[in-house]
Formats: sequence, C-alpha cells, structure tokens
Amino acid sequence: MIYSSARAGALVLLACAGLYGCAGQNDSEAALQAASASFQKVKEDSNVLRYAPRDVIRSGDSLARAERLSGYLGSAGDVEHYAYLSERYADIAREHTETALNQERAAKLELERQRLQLALRESKLLSVQQQGKWVEEQIASLTSNQKDRGLVMTLGDVLFDTGEAELKNSANRTVLKLVQFLQLNPRRIVRIEGYTDSTGDPDSNLQLSRERAQSVADMLVDLGIDEKRIQVEGYGDQYPVDVNATERGRAQNRRVEIVFSDAKGQLGAAR
Repeated sequence: MIYSSARAGALVLLACAGLYGCAGQNDSEAALQAASASFQKVKEDSNVLRYAPRDVIRSGDSLARAERLSGYLGSAGDVEHYAYLSERYADIAREHTETALNQERAAKLELERQRLQLALRESKLLSVQQQGKWVEEQIASLTSNQKDRGLVMTLGDVLFDTGEAELKNSANRTVLKLVQFLQLNPRRIVRIEGYTDSTGDPDSNLQLSRERAQSVADMLVDLGIDEKRIQVEGYGDQYPVDVNATERGRAQNRRVEIVFSDAKGQLGAAR
C-alpha cells in the first residue's frame, strides 16, 4: 500500500514537471517568434541599416544564439534571455536611427534658414522704394479678397507631406516675400491658419494643422518678424477647398492660409 502511494506521488510529480516544461517551451517559442519579427523589420529598413548597423548585427547574433539553444541545448530560460537581447538590440537600433534622422532634419532646416536670412540681407541692398513696389506687386498677385476675411494668401499643396508639419523648401520664396512685405508695412499683422486633409482622426488633424501654422510662424519670427504681429490658428480638416476623395484634392487641402490685417492693423473675424 505504501509502495503504491509513493508510486502515485511520483507520477503526479512527473506530470507536473511535464506541464511546466510545456509551458516553458511555449513561452520560449513565443519570445523567439517576437524577436525574429522584430529583427526582420530592422533588417529590411534601409535607414536603420545606414545609421545603426552594429545594433542590427547584435540583434541578429543574439537571435541566432537563441535559435541554436532552442534547437538542442538550452533551457527555455536561456532561449528567452537571448530572444530578449535580440529584441532589445532591435529597439535600440530603431531609437538610434530616429535620433540620427531628427538630427539630420534639424541640420538641414538650420542651413535653409541661414540661406534665407542671407537672401533677406542681400535683398535689402535694393532701394526701399524699388523693393517696396516690387514686393507689393508680388503679394498682391498671391492674395485674394475673401469678403469679411480680407486679403488671404494661400500657401498651397507643395507645403507639407501627409502627416508632416515641416515646411518644404518649395515654400521658402513665398515666405521670404511675406517677410519683406511685413517689414515694409510694420502696422500690419497676420493670422496664420493651418489646415489638413481628412486622412487620420479629427483630433490628430487639429493638432497637426496648428503645428503646420506654427511652422510658418516660427519661420517668420526667425527671419525677424515680431511674434506679437502673428496669430496662429489650426482648423484640422474643416473648411476643405477641394474633395478629399482624390490625391489632388487632399494635396490642395494640406495648406496654410495667411490672413492680412488692413493698413491700420485690424484683422477680419476668425472662422
């Protein structure tokens, strides 16, 4: 009787050990699959390979070790450990890449601002009268009279990529003319209104539209316009000027509008 009880207890222990082993194996396989998917993504990303190749190599080495241990030698804990290292190295590679891309974008933006500032200084070599007449004509050709809103300049579909708030270089000449106009008309103020297409959710679009308007405002301030003369508004995907069903229509709706005050500094009503 004692022998039978002991045998039954041993069988129970063996069954529990088997269940634990199966659970551990399932966990290690899941960790291995997650690490493999993460490594595959960074391996196929050209930016990651450019900016963080060492981290990609470390991720691959750790994944290979986890796979070898899973095949014949290692415990589930060993497999999970190296799978975790592989996935973490992949995360680090993405983080390093994002940092490098942000630094590169900032450097390009700074160079472009310096170029614009130089162009602005060079333009001041023209006589004030000649410059003023030319700028007034240029601004007049770019604005439309929208009844109670007054004069409105639209910086159109070449301004921004989808989901981005960074100004494209194609807008710089128009921004430079705007700066010159405001310098020659120190009593005028402007309201900068940002708009998006309907891609994405409304709350995100509203935030993005304000960021786009703020990008233009920041450029004006960088080029010497007093920030007190600038108001910023974001309207998201409200007030489209074209249908959002086509790429052309969405491009037209990704815009910034500059609303000018009259010569005495009085702005029309906001939307």
